[in-house]
Amino acid sequence: MSARAISRKSGRGVDSDAAAPRSRALRAIDHAAATRRATCEDEIRRLVEAGFRAVRESGNLEPRVADIVRLAGLSNQAFYKHFPSKEDLLLAMLENGTFQLCSYVGHRMELADTPAERVKAGLEAVLEQALRPSAAEATRPFALSRARLAERFPQEVFDSEARLAALFETALRDCQSRPRDRKGDSKAAREVATQARLLHDLAMGWVERRLGEPAPPKRADARRLVDFALRGLGLTGEPE
Repeated sequence: MSARAISRKSGRGVDSDAAAPRSRALRAIDHAAATRRATCEDEIRRLVEAGFRAVRESGNLEPRVADIVRLAGLSNQAFYKHFPSKEDLLLAMLENGTFQLCSYVGHRMELADTPAERVKAGLEAVLEQALRPSAAEATRPFALSRARLAERFPQEVFDSEARLAALFETALRDCQSRPRDRKGDSKAAREVATQARLLHDLAMGWVERRLGEPAPPKRADARRLVDFALRGLGLTGEPE
């Protein structure tokens, strides 16, 4: 009996023997790739966090790359490996900030029992960006530079604002319980989308204005704005 036949009889064919070292090699490649990915993700996270810190410390959207890498504990080479320019980092920060804000607002809305209460909770959560000192400190540079951001990155700013407005749109749609025909539904959907965008603009406009004032905002003013919005929408809003 040949060596090949013996190998097959024992259940260890030549092909399986040849495949074994290749499989180990692939596992080593996967491990190396995963390690590199983890390292890249950690460096990007540190650079984005350092970017936010540099913006807070400088009070504007133009921190120096030198300050960012110093705060991140990385090098210029690491910075430009992940971000071709400072604007690319700024876009990553905008995306990260939008995700965190939408997560916070969405969580607050999920805790409410009714659609109307979800609208109210969402408005209150947005206004907290000016009311809470820590949130105001992080939000101020972006809020006060909103026009400049929109000029430089129009699509990205539009998309970030649309994600927040979509939370209001879902809650407002749930507030409408009357059955409608198909044509009426289409018209109602457009109206709800418009109302959601107006709520976003009202709340964020208040935040931007208050963050630009020397005195801290008052919660009583925020409550009046929420009550005003709810009454305008025909939802329940008890006067203060």
